[in-house]
Amino acid sequence: MREIPAAELTRIVKDLCLKANTGLRPDVLEAVRASLAVETSPTGREVLEQVLQNAELAASEKLPICQDTGYVSVFIQLGQDVWLKGDIAEAINEGVRQAYAEGFLRKSIVARPIFGRENTGDNTPAFINIDLVAGDKVKIIVMPKGGGTENASRLRMLPVSKDADAVKRFVLEMAENAAKSCPPVIVGVGVGGSFDKVGLLAKKALLRPLSDKNPDPQLAAFEGELLTEINNLGIGPAGLGGKVTALGVKIETMPTHIACLPAAIAFN
Repeated sequence: MREIPAAELTRIVKDLCLKANTGLRPDVLEAVRASLAVETSPTGREVLEQVLQNAELAASEKLPICQDTGYVSVFIQLGQDVWLKGDIAEAINEGVRQAYAEGFLRKSIVARPIFGRENTGDNTPAFINIDLVAGDKVKIIVMPKGGGTENASRLRMLPVSKDADAVKRFVLEMAENAAKSCPPVIVGVGVGGSFDKVGLLAKKALLRPLSDKNPDPQLAAFEGELLTEINNLGIGPAGLGGKVTALGVKIETMPTHIACLPAAIAFN
């Protein structure tokens, strides 16, 4: 059994929070650059150029990409042969506290969703998801999630008789919310599981690299079809019109009940 002090998570989460808030993933940067060759709207092209300039400044000056540095989602793949010794949640929250103070990142968490809504002052608690996997390794992913994209998320229990058609209609209907999410966006779609699991599937879909091809051929084709149709909506960069609304669509699925077809959509 491999032993890792939970306190080690503090350093890792702190570093990841700072990195995620000040630098775009290389695949996303490349996709934005490539979209300049596709976008025909002058306003849309100007928005894309500003996105790239903003990303360059944020990386060089170590400043937030966006003023909304969001809440912190932490995804942990925990090997079954690892013992994280100590208080895991507290170690993660301490990393968030340190990062949001040191990086001058906006603190956006309120302790009570109703009757008060007082800010916790340090952007904790983080929202922690742990999956048990084989082996003696631990993988940690940090996703800061802004309020605009979170408010655009949707979940619906669909009729099972309509199958993929129902999912497609739902995604295209909800894709209108991309205008509220500072497009171009990445669209995560979750299908299956249960009411409480499908939103997490949609969010996990956002973690996949843009170059990642779905191993299921039908889902891979469905992702491409949805991407084309979302970009045909004409929402465009910053919602000001154009061809580039989404940089990618990623779908994650899991088994579900015979009477159920849960679906959820999330935006980056």
